[in-house]
Amino acid sequence: MHDITDNKRRSILRILAGAPLLPIAGFGNALLLAGCGGSTTALAGPAATIAAVSFVSMAAPSAAADQATTNVKSKMLLEMSDGSKQEVALSYQPFFITGDKVPDGKGGTVVAGGYFDINGQPILDSSAASKPQFYSDCPDGYTMLKLDNPTVSGVVGNTVFAVVQFEYTSTDSAGGNMYGKLPSPIAILTLDQDKKSGQLKLIKYETVDTSPAHGLWITCGASISPWNTHLSSEEYEPDATSAASNAGFMAFSQNLFGDTTQANPYHYGHMPEITVKPDGTGSVKKHYCMGRISHELVQVMPDQRTVLMGDDFTNSGLFMFIADKAADLSAGTLFVAKWKQKSASNGGSADLGWIRLGHASSAEIEVLANSLKAADIMDVKTADPLDASYTKIGFSGKFNWVKFVPGKEQAAIFLETHRYAAFKGGSLGFTKMEGVTVNARDKKAYLAMSYIQGTMINGTTDVNVKGPKAGAVYQLDLADAQKDDTGVAIDSAWVPVFMATVPALVGADLAVPDALGNLADVNLIANPDNIKFSERLRTLFIGEDSGMHVNNFLWAYNVDSKVLTRILSCPAGAESTGLQAVDNLNGFAYIMSNFQHPGDWVLTKDGSNNVTGGLHSKVYQNLDALINTNYKNKHGGGVGYIQGLSVAS
Repeated sequence: MHDITDNKRRSILRILAGAPLLPIAGFGNALLLAGCGGSTTALAGPAATIAAVSFVSMAAPSAAADQATTNVKSKMLLEMSDGSKQEVALSYQPFFITGDKVPDGKGGTVVAGGYFDINGQPILDSSAASKPQFYSDCPDGYTMLKLDNPTVSGVVGNTVFAVVQFEYTSTDSAGGNMYGKLPSPIAILTLDQDKKSGQLKLIKYETVDTSPAHGLWITCGASISPWNTHLSSEEYEPDATSAASNAGFMAFSQNLFGDTTQANPYHYGHMPEITVKPDGTGSVKKHYCMGRISHELVQVMPDQRTVLMGDDFTNSGLFMFIADKAADLSAGTLFVAKWKQKSASNGGSADLGWIRLGHASSAEIEVLANSLKAADIMDVKTADPLDASYTKIGFSGKFNWVKFVPGKEQAAIFLETHRYAAFKGGSLGFTKMEGVTVNARDKKAYLAMSYIQGTMINGTTDVNVKGPKAGAVYQLDLADAQKDDTGVAIDSAWVPVFMATVPALVGADLAVPDALGNLADVNLIANPDNIKFSERLRTLFIGEDSGMHVNNFLWAYNVDSKVLTRILSCPAGAESTGLQAVDNLNGFAYIMSNFQHPGDWVLTKDGSNNVTGGLHSKVYQNLDALINTNYKNKHGGGVGYIQGLSVAS
C-alpha cells in the first residue's frame, strides 16, 4: 500500500469537516472508504482523483479457523489519476446471527429469523423440552433502501431500511427435517447509518404480517424494484396434483393454519412484493399474474415494466413478464422463451424467441386460485396413457402426459405455468436457473445457471448442451422491435434475443477431488446462484450455492477488464445468499451479503454410518465443532454486509 501524503491527510480533514467533495474521473463524485472499527479514510483531493476501482482477490481458505467462519481478506484497489494506487482492506460486519435477540423498537427484543403462524403467534419447536420459538438458519433475499420522512425513533444518523427474508429452517432441535414445513418470515430492519463512516447499526427488527398473502412459501432470492420495494420469491411451487397427500406441504399447512388441509397449493409459487413504511413496518401483496413458477430472483428492467425471472426448477424455463403500467406489477402479459440452439459446448448458446402465453390481472388469477383444484384445470398422467389426446411434456425431471380442460386456459397459464408453457412449446429444459440482473448501460442481462446437468444435457428437450456440472453465468443480449411466436410485436425494448455463457464465468469440474475435497476448481466460480450488477463499479457480483466447493464464495467480475476476484468466503457447508450491490445510499456504497445453513455437510456413509466420501469428508471432522461453536450448533445463519467500501456523492 502506498502511504497517504500529508497533503492528502489535510484533504481528509477538510472532507470530514464537510468541505465539498471533488469529482472522480469516471464516477462523477468522490469516494470514501469506511474502514474497520469506525475509522474513515478519504482518498481524494486536489493532488489526485480516483480513476478506477477494482478488487484484489483473496485466496481460498485452507486453515480450519478460516473455513469455519465468514472470511474476508480481499481488498479494494483505487487507481489514482496520478498513477498511484491505494489498497483498502475489506471486512464482514454482521447485524445478527439468526436466533439472536434483537431490538423490537419498543424497548424489548424479538428472535431474529423467528417464525409466526397466520395469527401472528410464535411457532414453537415441540421437539425440545423447552419448546423454543422456531427460527430460520437460512436468511436469503435481502435489499436495502431509504424513504423520505422516516419516523422510527432512536436513530442518530441517517435512517435506512433493509428487508430480509428467510427461506426455510433446516432441522428442528432434535435434528428432524423441517425443509418447507414452516411459513417463511420476512423482516424489516431499521438501520442507523453513521453520516461520516457509513457504518450501519440495527435499531429495530419488525416481522411483516404475511397473512394478507396467505403466508409465504420458501422465499429465496430477492431484488429491489426501481420504485423502491422488495421483490420477493416463492420457489419450488407445491404440485397441486399431489399436495393433499404431500407430508411436507401438510406440515406447512399445520404450522401456518393449525390444520393440515387448509393451505391451498395455488396460493404459493408466486412473486410477493413488500412495501416498507416510514415507521419501519411493511405490507405484502402477491402478484398472481406473473406465472406460478419456481421464482428465484426477478429483475425489473429500466423501463419499469419488463421483468426477467429466474426459475429454480428442473425442467425450468426463462420467463418474461411485461406489465401494463410502469411501476405496477398487478397486470400484464406473460411470455416463455424458445431456445434456438447455436452451440452446445461450455453451456451452449442460442438465439431466443418468445411465446406469448397470456395476459391477466393479479386479482383475476387470485379468484381462480381461490376456487379451483388441479382436476378443474387439467388431467395429468405420470405414465403414457396411450391416448393421443394427451401431450407428453417434461416436468420436474420426469415426464407427464397432460390434457387441459377447455375453457380453463387462463387458470392453466397462470396457475400451472410450467406444464402449460411446455405444452405450448416453450423451452422447459433448464436446470437450477437462479438469479437475473441487468447491466443497463450495455443493455445486457446476466443469468446464473447453478448446475448444468439432467434435462440440460440428456437430450430430452431442445436445450441439449454440454456441462460443466459446476454451472455458469450466461449473458443475454437485450433488444427492442421484437415479435412473439405469432408475429405480434412485443411491447418492450428490453427483450432477450441471444443467450451464451460468459467465458470467464464457466465452472470447471475436477476429475479428482483436490486436497480439501473440492470437486470444482476453487479459482473459478462453481454453481452460481445470487447475482447482482453494480452500474457504478461495472462489476458483476456472484454468490455460490455449490455442492462442489467446500466453502462457497462471493466473487466480483469486472465486465470491462474481464478480471474475476474472490472477495468473501462463507463458513464451510453454507450458501452465499442475500446479495445486493448498493451503489449509493446517502453517499455510501455497500455489498450486502448473508449466509445460510453453515455446516450442512455433504457426506456419504455406509450401513454402519461410517463416512465413506462426499464433498466435506476431508474437512468436517476438523470443522464440525468450530461451526457448532460459531453458529448455534448449525442452527444460525448470518445477515450482514461487507465493510470498507463507500461512495460519497
